Amino acid sequence: MCGIFGMFGNKNASKLSYLGLYALQHRGEESAGIASSNGSKITYHKGMGLLNDVFSEKIINSLKGNMAVGHVRYSTTGSSHHKNMQPFIVYHKKGHIAIAHNGNLTNAFELRDILEERGAIFQTTMDSEVIAHLLTRSAEPRRENVIDALSKLKGAFSLVMIFNDTMIGARDTYGLRPLCLGKLDGSYVIASESCAFDLIQAEFIRDIEPGEILFINKNKIESVKPFEKTRQASCIFEHIYFSRPDSLVFGANVYLTRKELGRQLAREYNVKCDLVMPIPDSGNCAALGYSEESNIPYEGGMIRNHYVGRTFIQPEQGVRDFRVRVKLNPVRPVLKGKRVMVIEDSIVRGTTCRARVKTLRESGAKEVHMGVSCPPIISPCFYGIDFPTKKELIAAKRTVEEIRQYIGLDSLHYLSLDGMLKSICLPKDNFCTACFSKNYPVKLPKRASKYILEKNR
Repeated sequence: MCGIFGMFGNKNASKLSYLGLYALQHRGEESAGIASSNGSKITYHKGMGLLNDVFSEKIINSLKGNMAVGHVRYSTTGSSHHKNMQPFIVYHKKGHIAIAHNGNLTNAFELRDILEERGAIFQTTMDSEVIAHLLTRSAEPRRENVIDALSKLKGAFSLVMIFNDTMIGARDTYGLRPLCLGKLDGSYVIASESCAFDLIQAEFIRDIEPGEILFINKNKIESVKPFEKTRQASCIFEHIYFSRPDSLVFGANVYLTRKELGRQLAREYNVKCDLVMPIPDSGNCAALGYSEESNIPYEGGMIRNHYVGRTFIQPEQGVRDFRVRVKLNPVRPVLKGKRVMVIEDSIVRGTTCRARVKTLRESGAKEVHMGVSCPPIISPCFYGIDFPTKKELIAAKRTVEEIRQYIGLDSLHYLSLDGMLKSICLPKDNFCTACFSKNYPVKLPKRASKYILEKNR
């Protein structure tokens, strides 16, 4: 997951990066950081927690320079620790480098072993640090240096980097994680999602293409596609859960896609109910679509406390369980004596759903049915989503009927794989569906395979 942002050619680069990251806060709540540069000197600030807790106006004003990169973190590789905060900063004889990375490198273990055998000393447990070592060890000139380093990476990476006086944006050949390019008064902007451009009133230009590297220097932009082409396999979970509804991701609007997922769910699964309600906020759009297609009234049966973070992206289960209890509160008069259709965007571990259904029953719901706007998640993700082991996935070890009984529902239906792919107005072959189908676009190297197999036992 994670949110990354870059600004080149603007005297307010750090301030605009702060605002851009604010729009991307939903992509990571663990830590935040901004590095700025004038081409010859780099300054930075990083801290654990939300953006607003990490930065003050004084700190932002101290980050001088006409280019900046920023990061909000959600950990998948590397523990939740201050050493693993990004952007990752390197001072070297070639100059200075700041790296903001979204994704997971599947060959990080292999590369780290090779680099350590050659004398590299790692300061963090992040896979992102591997990129820094590759950049500093390459003997090629800068442009070829970057191409050479990135050509060694496998897996998912969307990157924004400062390399001396140049800003670099890059995306893996599969396009697993999103990254887009914008422009503001002659300055170039790079961000994980287009909603970051809206906040600073930048113009959305286009997605950075899979396998593309952008070099931005002195307000000029150069695009290269030096890697062997692979199939596109963008993460479909961006449309189901991660991205903000107001973003354009992989060429499709997230809000409209989620509504269509709900419509398709209603075509596949229509139970006599008195009301349709979402689990706020990620289920809102799908619930609207379900209501419109089924002609069952939409109600807000639960109200979200917006001062509590997203439960799914908390790093520890104990914290996650506490957030569930304080995050949502039922509207009892709406629920009492009613047959309720609850729309969820996904079920990962099942713990949060079970707690919510219990709350609905305690609030007087006569029946509780649930529709899920994606198929069962049966396989771990190795490309940047926080369900890396099968033992965490309820659908990997239980049937739909067993899940229904565990959660305490009167009925449960998941959207079919074909129905999900049909709902997105893009070629269905453009998406990675590995978490639903076990069809992984990027094979795991032996070192990573052994590690992941051990975790999955």
